[in-house]
Amino acid sequence: MLTGLILAGGESKRMNGANKSMLKFEYETLLQRQVRLMRTVCSELIIVTNDPKSYLRQVDESVRIITDYIPGKGPLSGLHAGLTLARGEQVWAVGCGMPFLSPKAAQLLLEQKNRGFDAAFPRVENMIYPLHGIYDRSCGKRIGELLQSGEGRPDALHRVLNAALVEVEVFTGQGISASFVFEIKTEEDYFTAAEILEGRSAVSG
Repeated sequence: MLTGLILAGGESKRMNGANKSMLKFEYETLLQRQVRLMRTVCSELIIVTNDPKSYLRQVDESVRIITDYIPGKGPLSGLHAGLTLARGEQVWAVGCGMPFLSPKAAQLLLEQKNRGFDAAFPRVENMIYPLHGIYDRSCGKRIGELLQSGEGRPDALHRVLNAALVEVEVFTGQGISASFVFEIKTEEDYFTAAEILEGRSAVSG
């Protein structure tokens, strides 16, 4: 059983306060797009947010909506809460600003993780992406310890977890575009994502 975890906390300061999850992509919000894609490989879906009411009408009742146990620590807080409450032994965690997440990439990461690792992260152009990573549910305890120590940066994860780092060539070799790690952080990023999506639609059409 694979649990899909969407981290939807944060204040979106560089988006002028706009909620990234509610940005429109064609006929659906970014959140609805993520839920639709993740459902193709996940038996359970969880959203972690500090504003649960905003999400109730965006998803159906099968999607669990939870809040942080240790608030104010950024993505690690959400990751800790999601891993702690996940029913699946394996968890695919993504950020709410990722419009091109890839179920196929998640399956490749899961295969690598199951070779004796606690987690698996993509590495693209020497950057490690803990979001769009696959985690063993047991990682929640170590992430909780990390938070209690005062650490809140996601880049600390690969130092405390036995994580497989999967190079971009593994994905592109399977026909998976490296854009799956792209994350909307600014209004300019949103326009860039919309252009990429429009280009994909034109090619498929």
